[in-house]
Amino acid sequence: MNQQNISSEISDNVYCQIKQVLLKARAAVLTTVNTAMVQAYWHVGKLIIEAQGGEERATYGDELLKSISLRLTKEFGKGFTTDNLRRMRQFYLCFPICGTVCHKLSWSHIRQLIKVSNSKAREYYAEEAAAGKWSVRQLERQIATQYYERLLSTHRDSSEIESLIKKNLPAKPEKFDPLSLVHDPFILEFVGAKEDVIWQESELESALISHLEEFLLELGRGYAFMGRQKRITIDGQHFYPDLVFYNVLTRSYVIIDLKMKRVDYSDIGQMQLYVNYYNREVCQPDDNPTIGIILCAEKNDTVIEYTLGDRKDIGVFSAKYNLILPTKEELSREIELTRQKFKLINS
Repeated sequence: MNQQNISSEISDNVYCQIKQVLLKARAAVLTTVNTAMVQAYWHVGKLIIEAQGGEERATYGDELLKSISLRLTKEFGKGFTTDNLRRMRQFYLCFPICGTVCHKLSWSHIRQLIKVSNSKAREYYAEEAAAGKWSVRQLERQIATQYYERLLSTHRDSSEIESLIKKNLPAKPEKFDPLSLVHDPFILEFVGAKEDVIWQESELESALISHLEEFLLELGRGYAFMGRQKRITIDGQHFYPDLVFYNVLTRSYVIIDLKMKRVDYSDIGQMQLYVNYYNREVCQPDDNPTIGIILCAEKNDTVIEYTLGDRKDIGVFSAKYNLILPTKEELSREIELTRQKFKLINS
C-alpha cells in the first residue's frame, strides 16, 4: 500500500469519527431544545390557567388567549396561535406535574396525549412512548387502536399489570401472570390487507415478518423475535410453530400460531404440545412458563374452556385479530365483549 492510499484511509477514518461527534452533538442539541420548549409550553399553560383563576371561563378565556396570541406572534413569530395556547393550557391540566416523562417526549407527542380523556390511559401512553422511544406516528396508532383498553380487557388484576409495565422490571416467578402478555383483539391493520381478500396463514405470517417493527409494537414492550417455523422434533415427528418470541420483562417464551379460521380443539392441543415442549426442553431455570397465543379470525371460548378445563396455569390463550382497522365504536364493543366473556369464564 503506497503513501497516498494510507493517507486517504487515515483521512476517511478521521472524517467518520468527526462526523459521529457532530451528529451526536446535533442530536444532543435537538434533545435539549425540545426539552426546553416542552417545559416552556407547560409553564405557559400554567400561567394561563392561573390568570383565569384556575378555571376555563369561556368569554374571558377566549379574549385573554386572543390578546396574548397577537402579542406573542408579533414578538416570537409562529407557534402561538390561540389554538396552540389552548393546547398549552390543556397540557398543564393533563400533566399538572411536568415530570421526567414529559421531558422525554416532543411537543408533537404531547399534542397527541392531551387528546386522551382517560387519565390512566394517558399516563400509560406517556410512559410507554418515553420508554419505547415511540415515534409520533406510533403513539397516534396506539391511541387510535385503544391499545390500553385492549391490554386491560383480559387482566384479572390490572393494577398489578400496570405497575409491572411502568416499572419495566422482570416479573417475579411468584407474581408471574401470563395474561400480562395477552390482549384482545389484536389489531393488524399495518399488514395492508384488503377487506375482500382472503389470506392463507403463510401469507399472514410473511406479512407480519415483513412488518416486524409494527407487529412488535402491537405485541407490547420487551419482545425479542426468535424465529419463524422453528422446528420441534418429538419422537421423529416434526412440528413447526409459526412465530416464536422471548419477552425479557416476563422472562418467558411466547409462541404464536396463526389461524385463518375458527379455533377448534386440535388447534388448542397443538399449542399445548408446543408450550409443554418449550417448558421441558428449551426454558432455562430462571425462565417463567411458556405462553402460547393462538391468533385467530374467530374465537371459540366454549371449546377452549372444555379443552383446557379449569386450570389457570396452562398458559394457552386465544385472541381474535382484525386485519382491518375497525371504527372506534366497533373496537369499543369488541373490547367490552372480551371483558365480559373473560369475567364469565373466570367467575
